[in-house]
Amino acid sequence: MKRIYKAQASFMHTTFRDCILQSTGAQSFHIKEVIQELWSGYGQLMIVELAGAPIPEVIVKHIQTPKENSHPRGWNSNLGHQRKLKSYQVESQWYENYSAQSQARLPHCYTTAQHEAESLIVLENLNLAGFRLRKEEINWLEIKNCLSWLAQFHASYLGEEPRGLWENGTYWHLDTRPQELEKLEDQALKEAAPEIDARLNNCKFKTLVHGDAKLANFCFAPDGSVAGVDFQYVGGGCGMKDVAYFVGSCLDEKDCERLEAPILDHYFQALHAALGTKNEALEQEWRTLYHWAWVDFHRFLKGWSPGHWKINSYSESLCRKVLKEL
Repeated sequence: MKRIYKAQASFMHTTFRDCILQSTGAQSFHIKEVIQELWSGYGQLMIVELAGAPIPEVIVKHIQTPKENSHPRGWNSNLGHQRKLKSYQVESQWYENYSAQSQARLPHCYTTAQHEAESLIVLENLNLAGFRLRKEEINWLEIKNCLSWLAQFHASYLGEEPRGLWENGTYWHLDTRPQELEKLEDQALKEAAPEIDARLNNCKFKTLVHGDAKLANFCFAPDGSVAGVDFQYVGGGCGMKDVAYFVGSCLDEKDCERLEAPILDHYFQALHAALGTKNEALEQEWRTLYHWAWVDFHRFLKGWSPGHWKINSYSESLCRKVLKEL
């Protein structure tokens, strides 16, 4: 059964209503559907139908501080609360100042707005552009298309300074996850975490990373082409963070290992194509850091949710390999 949400009345504040009308050229609008609640109750994602506008509808992301701070896995803290608030500020900055540079397909942003403790992001509805499919399992062609998307994204921002974004992208970055590190029972990995983090942060070639490039954040067209969404954790870093995290989100441990070489080969082929030149130094550095990026997320996961399905024999073997290299 499809879950039905009710739109919050505060969404209809005059500031936000005027922003939607002015940015889309609509004469009026109404909330067609509330798609989902945002993580931990920080607002809603909804479809807004427009009247008298060149486009029939938009996606509106309405962010507001929840009355009660809750977390699906019990991680409630002021640190977590501040991290979430910053993530939405980062997303607004991203759409305002960076998104237009992307070679990779993503939703057009019509406007962003702020009113007191609430904020609004008005976006293109990618379903209307043909990206109407969401997938829990994907084939090799679709995997390659997602890797190509990441390559195009990274190529668009190679050497870019993350002003107004996360200095170090990804939602699991070590500096923002001290509680999860404290809970980590793998002592060897716990002690090595700062050095793994430093190795990734100090790479010569840096770009902007998506920061949450899981399968659920890709929208698919019937021909397998993709568009990406959800830029709360975009920031500086090594592109391998996105690649490793994406692969772990859609493949089991056997396929992660079996397809490792073809995955990296395709990604770098797409990256060079997007750059318009073959950057062998970049490829050499980032290929070396692929396992490090994987273990960096593995560190977070083992502290955050020790029984998670992504903690598997492949992840553990890479962890042992990286720790041995240290």
